[in-house]
Amino acid sequence: MGRDVAERFPEVMELWKRAEKVAGAPLREIYWDGTEQDMARTKYLQPAMTATTLGLWIVGHERLRAEALAGHSLGEFAALAAAQILDIPAVLELTALRGRLMDEAGTAQGGKMAAVLKLSQEVVQEIMDAVRGESGRELRIANHNSPAQFVISGTADLVDQAATLVKEHKGRAVPLAVSGAFHSSLMAEPAKEFAGALKKLDWRTPRIPVYFNVTAAVESDPARIQTLVAEQMTSSVLWTQSVQAQWADGARTWVELGPKGVLSRLVGAILAKKDVTWEAKSIPGLEALEAFAPAGTA
Repeated sequence: MGRDVAERFPEVMELWKRAEKVAGAPLREIYWDGTEQDMARTKYLQPAMTATTLGLWIVGHERLRAEALAGHSLGEFAALAAAQILDIPAVLELTALRGRLMDEAGTAQGGKMAAVLKLSQEVVQEIMDAVRGESGRELRIANHNSPAQFVISGTADLVDQAATLVKEHKGRAVPLAVSGAFHSSLMAEPAKEFAGALKKLDWRTPRIPVYFNVTAAVESDPARIQTLVAEQMTSSVLWTQSVQAQWADGARTWVELGPKGVLSRLVGAILAKKDVTWEAKSIPGLEALEAFAPAGTA
């Protein structure tokens, strides 16, 4: 979680200290020496993950030479800073606020999320519609991660019912260790407070194009970007569609900054049937960053 970068570069260590200040928590202690239980708390995870990603970006952006940016859910906020739409202090404050609001909402609402594997979007949507029926209660596809990997979000009992149907359709449902039903209408109340915080910031035209989760498209108008970021908390993450749009726009190399390489593997799943050469690689820390050699369009 960014320790190697922070210990070598003072500006990145200062980034972590600033993240700790706005989060009101010892993030370095939690993520460099702490327990898995503490690490899973979204109010700590969001500013810490942002500090990790931005630390790699700060020391590596000249080597990376990115021609476009995107981030999955929380990662979109690091993209805002990398594209200079918002400054880094503002993004750290936003992610600390976002993490706190989502943590509180999860405790109050009691929602749930589950990963759904090995089924098509059409089948997953049919299951959502069948379980939700005319109840008016929340259940939706929250994340379109790949053509055969989705995350569903909603009230806990409906997610459990959907998981049963997923298994009956020969798919796999895996409950996620998160504190709420993120990217659903159950986040409506925190989204209102978050939108108010967004209005107080100075939004600028991107220096590098950014593909946004809500639309899977590039947006350059600062006012429209603010709206999309406000909508993100209650909207689905269109990651599959975003990668497909990037491919259509000419991207052939994807580079992921972060500790686990999850998105690189998702890019591979999304582009598996393409017969043109492409590459997706992960940079989890300083060693991988220093070994990176730009090639093609990133």
